[in-house]
Amino acid sequence: MLEELKKAVYEANMLLPKYNLVTFTWGNVSGIDWNSGLFVIKPSGIEYEKLTPEDMVVVDLEGNKIEGKYKPSSDTPTHVVLYNSFPQIGGVVHTHSSWATSWAQAGRDIPCYGTTHADYIYGEIPCVRNLTKAEIEDNYERNTGILIADEFKLRKKDYIAVPTVLCKNHGVFSWGKDVFEAVHNAVVTEEVAKMAGRCEMINARVQPAPQELQDKHYYRKHGANAYYGQD
Repeated sequence: MLEELKKAVYEANMLLPKYNLVTFTWGNVSGIDWNSGLFVIKPSGIEYEKLTPEDMVVVDLEGNKIEGKYKPSSDTPTHVVLYNSFPQIGGVVHTHSSWATSWAQAGRDIPCYGTTHADYIYGEIPCVRNLTKAEIEDNYERNTGILIADEFKLRKKDYIAVPTVLCKNHGVFSWGKDVFEAVHNAVVTEEVAKMAGRCEMINARVQPAPQELQDKHYYRKHGANAYYGQD
């Protein structure tokens, strides 16, 4: 079942250690087949070097395991909520990459200080609040997804223009049109987090890049009038 998607999800998961986004088993990738309403995700707690495409787990949009010899990732309920809330995405990545997670532990949005950030993400990368004690104790992972979706509605954030989020004291979730774009956005998140952190070390009074510069760099790559790259 969904053998091609399993292969893609496996390959995307293997990119996480390649790009130094995970330590040990601290991360996962999932990808969805919208025609069937099923998605494929990394199994829980299996070391990356031991994974095979056949180990990937098939899950439905209610979080039920449909196929697989292993339990799906413990973060599966978060992925379920994100797919149900963000219907234009095709892949989700969760990491504890060190620079972005440092911003998450600090409870701070990542401001857009330069054009590298603006090329891929429109405006700041949001950091959502802590879950309450009750939310943590009752369906923690599902409530993490609900919190992310609610925060994007509250801030009127476009989840396509801002394909990534920080969860306070936790880590990072990123997404994209497919699993490989989701990984790409997770890599971008880590790099801009690193640059923003270093930027503040060099100049504690730094301000976000001018809005007109942010707009120029975002919209030359995205939208109807984009002109970056080849046709």
